[in-house]
Amino acid sequence: MGVGERAMEDMAVDPSFWRDRRVFVTGHTGFKGTWLSLWLETMGARVTGLASAVPTEPSLYELARVGDGLIANVRADVRDWEAVSSALAAAEPEVVIHMAAQPFVRRSFRDPRGTYETNVMGTVNVLEAVRSTAGVLAVVNVTSDKCYDNREQGRPFVENDPKGGHDPYSSSKGCSELVVDAYLRSFFDPDPEGPRLGSGRAGNVIGGGDWGEDRLISDVMRAALHGESISIRNPEAVRPWQHVLGPLSGYLELAQALARSPEYQGGWNFGPPSEDLRSVRWIAERVRERWDGELQWEVDPGPHPHETQYLALDSTKARERLGWEPAWDLGETLDSTVAWYAALREGSDMRETTLAQIASYAAVRR
Repeated sequence: MGVGERAMEDMAVDPSFWRDRRVFVTGHTGFKGTWLSLWLETMGARVTGLASAVPTEPSLYELARVGDGLIANVRADVRDWEAVSSALAAAEPEVVIHMAAQPFVRRSFRDPRGTYETNVMGTVNVLEAVRSTAGVLAVVNVTSDKCYDNREQGRPFVENDPKGGHDPYSSSKGCSELVVDAYLRSFFDPDPEGPRLGSGRAGNVIGGGDWGEDRLISDVMRAALHGESISIRNPEAVRPWQHVLGPLSGYLELAQALARSPEYQGGWNFGPPSEDLRSVRWIAERVRERWDGELQWEVDPGPHPHETQYLALDSTKARERLGWEPAWDLGETLDSTVAWYAALREGSDMRETTLAQIASYAAVRR
């Protein structure tokens, strides 16, 4: 039986692996970090989170009361080496998932220095802290589908494509990948008894509770909840849309695989199938069809910073070697996303709503 066949048979998100597992998550108060922390909590993991602050108001982190289930909630900036090192040593984690980042393209034009400091030196700080902490089995560094040098080739990116980017955000994510590659080849791979290191690449994730700036779903749903119209830039741009739980399941499966064997070290794409590549306009229209209420949008003529027109990932490696694939297609993704915001409008308990969606997704992935 080959490696790919074994992976297909054995791998999925395994609650027994995560039960009582000590997990250190940076950026746990953000959109993706909140969903990940909640999922880990449902499996019985002992989660320590590190983040400088709750990044938005409102926030999924607070609505879902994530802090109630954490072992420790560390308020520190990932750029602060002493704080990161101290927190990681105190947590004594077995798995580290590094998600803390400056995640916005347009903000990177306003604050390129802060973007590079967070996305590049933040990665260095976490990896250095791991090197000085005993007992770590696996490290997953989370970057972005924008880490690739996108020259509009019109094809999906594969893991060994060149890294880089036109804007400071994309460039900083490419730099983070180069940092991981250097640490892997210089320190992690040569040490057969040390931690195993992998990197997960995904982007254009959507789902309930995203309030980030300049993101399509967060902007559209914020406007819908307030009965306002919204201006959308670059409506013909095509992106690899997927529910946030899709790549998160990939990161969890990658961590499990790394704990098992060093053969899973390196970079991994976690993107949707090609049929879920859709334009911004298409997504906005499908959200409007699903929303029970007024939702109007128009094209913003700009000017706007540079954005690529086509972005897609080839996730063949993850499918064949990890047995990974998204549990929900784009229709189910949009249904669950709109349903989450509708539940918020109705005054539902958003922790219970979010946990119910995690349970529904996990039931498919097992």
